Amino acid sequence: MIGASNFFELSVATAIALFGMNSPAALATTESMSVSFQNCTLGDSGMKITVLHGQKHHGSTWNTTRLLLDALISQEDEHHEFCANDIPDCIGCFTCIMKDEESCPHRSMTKPIIQAIEQADVLIVETPNYCMGMTGQLKTFFDHMAYRWMSHRPLGEMKNKIAVAISTTAGAGARVVTKQIARQLFWWGIPKVYRLNKAIAAAKWDDVKPETKLKLKQKAAEIAIKTRKNHGRVRRGLRQKFLFKMMAVMQKSGLGTPKDAAYWKDQGWI
Repeated sequence: MIGASNFFELSVATAIALFGMNSPAALATTESMSVSFQNCTLGDSGMKITVLHGQKHHGSTWNTTRLLLDALISQEDEHHEFCANDIPDCIGCFTCIMKDEESCPHRSMTKPIIQAIEQADVLIVETPNYCMGMTGQLKTFFDHMAYRWMSHRPLGEMKNKIAVAISTTAGAGARVVTKQIARQLFWWGIPKVYRLNKAIAAAKWDDVKPETKLKLKQKAAEIAIKTRKNHGRVRRGLRQKFLFKMMAVMQKSGLGTPKDAAYWKDQGWI
């Protein structure tokens, strides 16, 4: 009965409180969430999902991402995965902002990732916690995306996307990392970013306690359900709308670059 409840968070908490983390009731609750997710995908159009990994190694954050993908992806969906490794550091040449993003000296390496992000309905960005922050490799990629900030040449389709930020850590910092990712995506214009972060008290995935893995699986299932449910229905909040309007005023007043102003005019925003 608990596992069949439509109130998933309450079901999970009740099952664990009454019967324990590894009890059949808690496990059944997770299975119920999975079944409910499968039911909500029936008749739903396929989604395009892009995953950006902040590091190549398959550690706890990578495995947590697998939990989300296992719960989220259906047969109708299309998904692509990329690693931020090997992208050279942004050299601060301002070419992407002042001239054209295609002239970036590292465009051949970043373009496939950027195209997949721009075509995606759902963007998943994951990174382990490195010294209370995202990996340097992931930050390097975000640096290459400066031209897509709302203050420059934002992609209009970003307003329709959902994103998920994922990070784990042995101790503290995972919440800080997902907040950093969410901030970057906010300035791209993405209106909804779910955050999956967890202190796992282990250096390796094999050493993570079963009850911790169960909590991660349950949280991933919750996010998968919300993502599928809100696909095509997200809207920008008041803060994002206000900032977008402010950027429009800035561009119209000539306070931006000529390249940016021309882009805003072409989009019909000013």
